Amino acid sequence: MTLEEKQKEIVEDFAIYDDWMEKYEYIIELGRDLPIIEEEKKTKDRIIEGCQSQVWLDSSFADGKMHFKADSDAIITKGIIGLLIRVLDDEKPEDIAKCDLHFIQEIGLHEHLSPTRSNGLASMVKKMKMSALKALTTNDSEQKA
Repeated sequence: MTLEEKQKEIVEDFAIYDDWMEKYEYIIELGRDLPIIEEEKKTKDRIIEGCQSQVWLDSSFADGKMHFKADSDAIITKGIIGLLIRVLDDEKPEDIAKCDLHFIQEIGLHEHLSPTRSNGLASMVKKMKMSALKALTTNDSEQKA
């Protein structure tokens, strides 16, 4: 499934629900299915700065694709990072770096988050894109060596 197809699927999933309480419940459910980061990887360098709650993100690059695991001490935040992982996991770093995550606007997520959670969402996206850029630059320099 492409990045675009994954985003379209999320928009369609959210369209099923009539109100935001149901959508929040769905986001929380997504957090329960999150590929959880191992306890020993919950280190300071993996914390996403700018989030209201603690969020840890572990990224790896293998076989030309990025892989993400995360955890949070807040259930709604866990669901939000779960949404991002659902879209960005198992994608090429160059695609992640340049992608427009339009599904966030289309489902109205920004409008229904507190300002601090909205800032946290932006920080999550930034950290995931920075991980992809780092993988790109590291991979490019290894290929040139």
